[in-house]
Amino acid sequence: MRWRFVDFEHWSAAMNMGIDEAVSEGVKKGTSPPTIRLYGWKPSAVSVGCFQSLKEEVDYRNCVRYGVDVVRRRTGGGAVYHDEAGEITYSVICPEELMPLDIGAAYRQVCGRIIDALDLLGVKAVFSPVNDVLVEGKKISGSAQTRRADVFLQHGTLLWNVDRKRMFRLLRVPPEKLEGKEAKKPEERVTSLREVSHASKEEALKAMKTAFLKGRSWEEGSWRDDELVRARALAEQRYSSQEWNFSR
Repeated sequence: MRWRFVDFEHWSAAMNMGIDEAVSEGVKKGTSPPTIRLYGWKPSAVSVGCFQSLKEEVDYRNCVRYGVDVVRRRTGGGAVYHDEAGEITYSVICPEELMPLDIGAAYRQVCGRIIDALDLLGVKAVFSPVNDVLVEGKKISGSAQTRRADVFLQHGTLLWNVDRKRMFRLLRVPPEKLEGKEAKKPEERVTSLREVSHASKEEALKAMKTAFLKGRSWEEGSWRDDELVRARALAEQRYSSQEWNFSR
């Protein structure tokens, strides 16, 4: 099956979630091909997992103070700060049959592409179940996944740079998340490509593209008009709504 690759572009938080859902709908209907996309967030944003309590996981007042968007994902996982300048985000959207049935195995397979990208940049990384990639014991990438209507969606991050002070002014880390962890302070548990490599952001994007497309039949693509129309409707009606974002 031929994949579509959409190269790095910035969108708002609501549009990023709208695009992922619109493409998922298109894959289900057969109007959209399996898709891999790289993207950023403009402005910076915090996303929360589908089942998370926004009030418990996010300092919403600080988000407003710093002009940071807040959005609820359809995927699970924890709250994530998406820095406009410092993060590369990816999405893989395809028929479920193209991925392992086992959730853990699917995470390992997709996150393996991030490990391959880092290897191309001379950085040794390892997969840490369920959904993280670590460098020198610190998190450089996290991912989240959902499967709905026979469509697989996994999206996740690669930290090219990290503003720890801002990240942890916006995120609230429950104490239980630190239990049993070597690094007790949340900011000690993350790292970025800039801290372990001299790679530029452009080199990191090139490595991600190479790793995600290796062994796949693919073509460079862009969004169909109907995908963007649907994405914008979802962004406005769902992902920008207080009802959705504060539903938990």
